[in-house]
Amino acid sequence: MSEPVKWCVAVIGCGLIGESWAALCLAHGHDVRAWDPAAERREGFAERLTRPLAQLAEVGQTGPGGNLPRGHLTVTASLPEAVAQADIVQENAPEQIPLKRALYTEIEAAATEDAIIASSTSALTWSDLTPEMRNPDRFITAHPFNPPHLIPLVELYGTQERVLERAEAFYRGIGRIPARLKKDAVGHIANRLASALWREAVHIVAEDIADVASVDAALRHGPGLRWSVVGAHMAYHLGGGTGGMAHYLAHLGPSQARRWKTLGSRDLTPEVCDLLIAGIAEEAAGRSIADLEAERDAGLIRALKVREKDNDV
Repeated sequence: MSEPVKWCVAVIGCGLIGESWAALCLAHGHDVRAWDPAAERREGFAERLTRPLAQLAEVGQTGPGGNLPRGHLTVTASLPEAVAQADIVQENAPEQIPLKRALYTEIEAAATEDAIIASSTSALTWSDLTPEMRNPDRFITAHPFNPPHLIPLVELYGTQERVLERAEAFYRGIGRIPARLKKDAVGHIANRLASALWREAVHIVAEDIADVASVDAALRHGPGLRWSVVGAHMAYHLGGGTGGMAHYLAHLGPSQARRWKTLGSRDLTPEVCDLLIAGIAEEAAGRSIADLEAERDAGLIRALKVREKDNDV
């Protein structure tokens, strides 16, 4: 099957992640057929795309050269209607294995044999999700980071190179940056890293080393800023000076290992949860979730504009 210039994308699940995927695909000229089992999610779906579409226009995510006409959105009354003509099915259902497996049975019954079936799962693995599929080779996990229309990462795992190559071509075509896993792993790459970091952030608060706001400030204004330019391994390679990673490991590796031994592993007990809830309330300082989301998105848009400007130089 040759790569279509214009893909037909089925978005299954019309929550926040589905909204992001739909807006991103439409902005890049692909047709979207969306479905959700909840009628209230289907109703008003088009209106809920106004904000992410405006944000995508602000960062120049409107297809090659900005000249590609926006795709057409159809919200369907049934799942088979959504997937029947799809080139790729982006599933965004809750993280429940029986629910997702049941959806794949329905999708396989209605989709064409060439359609890629992709799950936005944040923690479940390919092996968790595929046992009941008729053709698991066309299934991939395609985990985005929230909000998917602004954060370009998508983590891919599958078993067939041809399917992965087609999927990578699609995601790159909508401005995403694919990162492939070499084997199945709970939480993929980024969520494993994020979970490890947050575990220590929780430990620091629980041990009264620092409060929630100070932990967040330390991350945002320290390693978080650096990680947005270079990754963890490259940061330590550069930390080794002219000798690079080899020098860092030889001279500072032991101190790193000593730090590892002091890192904590906390259970989310009621007492720890109370500390986190109180701490985040203090940091939020009365701002609503909507206010905080707007601040986050505005910051991401500023960062994306800088990255885009750097790429144009």
